[in-house]
Amino acid sequence: MLYREAGQFKASSVEDQQIFPILQDRIAVGIVLVFAFVVVPLIGNQYWLSAILTPFLILALATLGLNILTGYAGQLSLGTAAFMAVGAFMAYNFVLRIPWMPILVSFALAGVCAAAVGIVFGLPSLRIKGFYLAVATLACQFFVLWAIQRIGWFTNYSASGVISAQKIVMFDYVFDSPASKYLLTLSIVALLALLAKNLMRSETGRTFMAVRDMDVAAEVIGIRMMRTKLLAFAISSFYCGVAGALYAFAYLGTVEPEAFNLDLSFRILFMVIVGGVGSILGSFLGAAFITLLPIFLSLVSGTVSGVFGVEVSHATLSNLEVIIFGGLIIFFLAVEPHGLARLWQIGKEKLRLWPFPH
Repeated sequence: MLYREAGQFKASSVEDQQIFPILQDRIAVGIVLVFAFVVVPLIGNQYWLSAILTPFLILALATLGLNILTGYAGQLSLGTAAFMAVGAFMAYNFVLRIPWMPILVSFALAGVCAAAVGIVFGLPSLRIKGFYLAVATLACQFFVLWAIQRIGWFTNYSASGVISAQKIVMFDYVFDSPASKYLLTLSIVALLALLAKNLMRSETGRTFMAVRDMDVAAEVIGIRMMRTKLLAFAISSFYCGVAGALYAFAYLGTVEPEAFNLDLSFRILFMVIVGGVGSILGSFLGAAFITLLPIFLSLVSGTVSGVFGVEVSHATLSNLEVIIFGGLIIFFLAVEPHGLARLWQIGKEKLRLWPFPH
């Protein structure tokens, strides 16, 4: 009953083309942003800010990048972590070799470098699709990590290959506290999420979805396949590159190849599936679910140990986490392929009609 757009008239085309045309959506987004920017830094402790919320936002940004490519453009990819690695190592080298450059510019240029790599490895999408394209992007995962480990320039010729990320400094202010890193990450993620939301409503976003739904028909009506597919790879890789830079500088504090292994690519893919394919909101829901699930399992194991006196080992928890992930993937693919975002959409549709029967 509270979620109805009846009576909300649009007096101009500008009002009709708003990112959030319904008043309730604008209020809800405003409340969430105010809570995230103002309340969370005040009530959140160091553990929640640095170990949970910051990685959640970074992984949500990487999931959003993969969702643009897979969910909106229909191009499968298993090389998300490789594009994140390109962003992390290029951001490190930009800060190292051009110290006068603002660090946000370094992050943006790192995303551009990741976009260039994405275009190169997106070229096979012009001839192959589906499972074969996924295997081709999997080659990117192995090649990028191999190049970073073998070419000493990327790691500044470090013997161990593990290097410390530089401090985040802007306008002589050092972002060294968990709250400051969280706020910086939140600002970048919120801005890029709004840009992605607007992009999907534009002509570019509609061409992505046309290629996803039926590429042959899209080509017949004049959509250029080469430009559209490579642009999708470039935008997706840019988002993943910026996420990789934040992952190294704002979360890990180190730049190392092992942090961007194949397991990270699969985790981000799981976030897309669980959250919702082709949904901006689903990227955040999937990232939140996958990030908070291990914490939930730890709390449950602690409760079980306290109530029943049964000690649950860390190995059991780790295996249980993998089992639950697999079961959820099967569940969402079989029951609700559009994930948590679709369940949220169904709930809003019911609110529009309540209390009347469907």
